[in-house]
Amino acid sequence: MTREKQTRSEQREAARAKAKALREQHKKGEARKRIALQLGVGGSVVAVIALVAFALVSGANKETAIPTNFTYNDGIKIGTNLEVFTPDYTPAPGEAGVNVPNIQIFVDYQCPYCKEFELPNQSQIESWVSKGVATLEFHPISFLDGRGSPNEYSSRAANAAVCVAEYSPNSFFKFNSALFANQPEEGTAGPSNDELFARAQEVGITNEKQVQSCIKEKHFGTWIKEATTRALNENLPGLDFKVEGTPFVMVNNQKFQTENAADFYSPARFAQFVQSATVN
Repeated sequence: MTREKQTRSEQREAARAKAKALREQHKKGEARKRIALQLGVGGSVVAVIALVAFALVSGANKETAIPTNFTYNDGIKIGTNLEVFTPDYTPAPGEAGVNVPNIQIFVDYQCPYCKEFELPNQSQIESWVSKGVATLEFHPISFLDGRGSPNEYSSRAANAAVCVAEYSPNSFFKFNSALFANQPEEGTAGPSNDELFARAQEVGITNEKQVQSCIKEKHFGTWIKEATTRALNENLPGLDFKVEGTPFVMVNNQKFQTENAADFYSPARFAQFVQSATVN
């Protein structure tokens, strides 16, 4: 059967119908693309919002761990028999009674000058505090990670000291002394966290698992950073000066200063200052 030839008018109508069909098909394709794009963008936006919300919630829930035994202007206080003042315990007065000089020391465990003060003065301070003729406030801070501490020993040692103070408080004095006795050379890598824990074990800590976990996780790292900022940038409570560097030593809130550097590290000179600060 032969097909009749279309007239020109019919050819035009057929062309128009085909063009219309193609346009409709194109429109449907574009609509599908827009929907897919919108869904994709919407999904991305939802994902971003979810991530931001998670970050905000996580940040809000992650509070700074605050050591319970550092309640003396971000420091720990030690009394008779080298026992620590805690929220639940106050050491009994020693042979000198209650009104005894209070020695306050700010240190960075990587600071070589802190070691120069600590080692020669350690035995007499230990004797005074053990007998109850003085109390000691110790304030570990950390600002030498970038310069003298290539593996962040400054802040890790401070954290380890706070960990010991938190979970085995009456071991703090001995651990503090051990850190200075074994201080790494400035600019060199300090002991690892495992070595810090081993040193803590050597001084007879209790609650070993808590101390080990605390050191490994650098549990008080943020608090140490904040305490350091307060010490170096804000006046000490009730005083018109701030910590000027380490070691920073006071007795009854009076700064220990000497005219020449050698005298600052002299046990005899420091004993004289303790006596004069007590009288004044």
